[in-house]
Amino acid sequence: MAGSINKVILLGRLGADPEIRVSQDGKKIARFSLATSESWKDKNTNEKKEKTEWHKIVIFSAGLAEIVEKYIKKGSLIYIEGQINTRKYTDQSGLEKYITEIVLQGYNCQLTMVDNRGENFEGNNISSPSLENSFESKKTEDSIQGVDIDDEVPF
Repeated sequence: MAGSINKVILLGRLGADPEIRVSQDGKKIARFSLATSESWKDKNTNEKKEKTEWHKIVIFSAGLAEIVEKYIKKGSLIYIEGQINTRKYTDQSGLEKYITEIVLQGYNCQLTMVDNRGENFEGNNISSPSLENSFESKKTEDSIQGVDIDDEVPF
């Protein structure tokens, strides 16, 4: 294959507050789980059904990690663009395991706050030339291109 694309786009809610760590070279790294859900009505029972998928997100971009630390918390609705990455590691018992994560780093990623739940967040947009990636914030809307964002997230 001459070329390929590794791009993931997700719109979902955080299942818990983000975990912020500092690397050996002093850069912040943010980790969190993002829930994406789909719902439908069962044709036979007319009952509403829902399926939730959980995604592990890792942000290596120092600028975005700081934004996540300050403004994003459990339940926040965010839109992200990143790359899927699978890595192998050895657990404490010596077993080799694999983990698949969505990674945001470099210029090929984006994080957008769709709702404005942070109590200390007042503005519509945050931008800074020092940020490594684009970042936008939007006020809460009733729906985004037909996606109902008022659904309750089961956590």
